[in-house]
Amino acid sequence: MEENFNMLAKTLFGFEDLLANELTQLGALDVKTGVRSVSFSGDKGFMYKANLGLRTAIKILKPIKSFIVNNEKDLYDNLYKMSWDQYVKPTGTIAVDATIHSELFTNSLYIAQKTKDAIVDKFRDTTGERPNVDLKFPDLKVNVHVDRHQCTISLDSSGDSLHKRGYKLATNIAPINEVLAAGLIMLSGWDGQTDFMDPMCGSGTMLIEAAMIACNIPPNLMRKEFAFERWNDWDVELFEKIEESLLKKTRDFHHKITGYDKAPSAVAKAIENVKNAQLDDFIEVKHEDFFKTQKGGDEKLHMVFNPPYGERLDIDMEKFYKNIGDTLKQGYPGTEAWFITSNLDALKHVGLRPSRKIHLFNAKLEARLVKYVMYEGSKKGKYMN
Repeated sequence: MEENFNMLAKTLFGFEDLLANELTQLGALDVKTGVRSVSFSGDKGFMYKANLGLRTAIKILKPIKSFIVNNEKDLYDNLYKMSWDQYVKPTGTIAVDATIHSELFTNSLYIAQKTKDAIVDKFRDTTGERPNVDLKFPDLKVNVHVDRHQCTISLDSSGDSLHKRGYKLATNIAPINEVLAAGLIMLSGWDGQTDFMDPMCGSGTMLIEAAMIACNIPPNLMRKEFAFERWNDWDVELFEKIEESLLKKTRDFHHKITGYDKAPSAVAKAIENVKNAQLDDFIEVKHEDFFKTQKGGDEKLHMVFNPPYGERLDIDMEKFYKNIGDTLKQGYPGTEAWFITSNLDALKHVGLRPSRKIHLFNAKLEARLVKYVMYEGSKKGKYMN
């Protein structure tokens, strides 16, 4: 029997509860939310499962040591004492990244450098050989986290951020991060039981994440590599078994997912990405200007989108947001529309009152995810106050 150990899943601000819920549903133990992170425990197979199956996680870390630091020497000495040979060969490669919330240290790059020195010196002193640094594909990726005087050393089991799912061949300017897209759709409460639409779909991220949620497809099946595949205890049979068990839980989807974009280049990229994700049976992408469209049919529609914002495009924001409100009001009865924006002033020009506002960040920009409910029955578009 594999033993359970503690792990930490990193996420975006505002997604902690979503991630905790995902972990619980996957079967994690001792799930506790933090800030931009959720701690939990499980065995090696569960670590593989978490990397493959979590939609809102950015990284899965495996803490291996924790100690108090008062200065650089404490840091170096504690790191030097550790048995690094159980994690990497003397001739292997390493990479270190550091996060710091402490008055003791101010430079995270310097702390990463100090950590690397301690590991390399230990190997050189005990074996006469030393690991090299490889920032792209190291055999071991070490994470250092200093919170005031508490230092935690973890192994990064994911490697590249988990938002890099592997299905994107082509992107637009400022494409939405895949983890952000999945989280927005989950926060909107979409469960695959209605039609879904992204009226400003860019390179198609929101559409692909929505299809994977609807069909319960693990989000990271297409990734080229996870960091744990280079670990000493890598178990390929166990990994394949976990992959197979997750694939057995996929489900049918009986509605439509549609994307519009008015830029032909965006439509071409979205179609390419959808095809690469092998989801073209579920998703249709059309070259349309949302402001000139109307909803077809009486089916309920769930809409989630990320309108362009001032950082990216030179457009009249007031007019643009007024057009969003007018189009929803006049053309989309029976629709629950959600969108994220970091232009908080422009929201006032939508001309509808949101029934919900959720505080989030889009990259480093403070943002709101807002919800508008357009009721059936009146051309004027009764909407929820």
